[in-house]
Amino acid sequence: MDTQHMQDRPHDALAAHLADDLTAVNALIRKTMASEHAPRIPEVTAHLIEAGGKRIRPMLVLSAAELCGYDGAHHHHLAATVEFIHTATLLHDDVVDESAQRRGRATANLLWDNKSSVLVGDYLFARAFQLMVACGSLRVLDILSNASATIAEGEVLQLTTAQNLGTTEDQYLRVIRGKTAALFSAATESGAVLAGASEDKVRALFTYGDALGISFQMVDDFLDFGGAGDGIGKRIGDDFRERKVTLPVIRAVARADETERAFWQRTIAKGDQQDGDFEQACAIIAKHGTLEDTRTEALEWSERAKEALIVLPDTPLRAMLSDLATYVVQRLK
Repeated sequence: MDTQHMQDRPHDALAAHLADDLTAVNALIRKTMASEHAPRIPEVTAHLIEAGGKRIRPMLVLSAAELCGYDGAHHHHLAATVEFIHTATLLHDDVVDESAQRRGRATANLLWDNKSSVLVGDYLFARAFQLMVACGSLRVLDILSNASATIAEGEVLQLTTAQNLGTTEDQYLRVIRGKTAALFSAATESGAVLAGASEDKVRALFTYGDALGISFQMVDDFLDFGGAGDGIGKRIGDDFRERKVTLPVIRAVARADETERAFWQRTIAKGDQQDGDFEQACAIIAKHGTLEDTRTEALEWSERAKEALIVLPDTPLRAMLSDLATYVVQRLK
């Protein structure tokens, strides 16, 4: 395997490889987010889209299409589509979570208001569907519309699992598929379908995106209890403060003694959190080894992502996608 690109971050290597396509996608994004009659729409959208996101999801579309030999121009529409869906969900998430920071900047709901964030998010969803229709593929439309429904379903499920100590691991997996993996897998699968790839390659790229997204989210959930602030606005302990029941907590609750169960009941179920409670939560999680469990699960999903790529052509681009799956879990160290 060519290891040159591992000297840099894999998403930077991907961005360099896809530079011309990304330029075209960014131009399409700027054109499509314009609104002649409601200038607040491009104001709010630009605040988030221009905030330094890595464009991972659009790059997954472009990479899948290239790996499968696509030589048209509709992959740009697809890449812009997934970025709009992603941005719309971020706008809505920040309202739901009452967030004040995103990527190191004040959130749109803080700078403007909740109404603007929700309505601009709705506008971006509508624009996303216009873009995907332009591809002229009912199957692509089916993939991305199903993913949009899964994302929304996952967000609603997260509302009901938050504060609920009875949350199962199956429910947790459904939530993180909605939060992250559904759009990753839709990006890779739709890129392959657009290219007219064989079913084994379509399935492989779906599996890659799904496993990459699950691994990515599990790493985030690990870092909330076991990491340091990432320097772009995410603080450790946010999930605990928001009473989200993630894998480290689910397994700690399952192994809790009577005193620990009372602690989780007070802090997560009832929301009575006091100074020192986060540190206590970390201590309980460490005692039961549930961070290590989460690390192991994330690594296994990363390996699944890499294994899925084997049926695809052995090119530098495939190596970059494999490296991306490795890089996602390097944050666990």
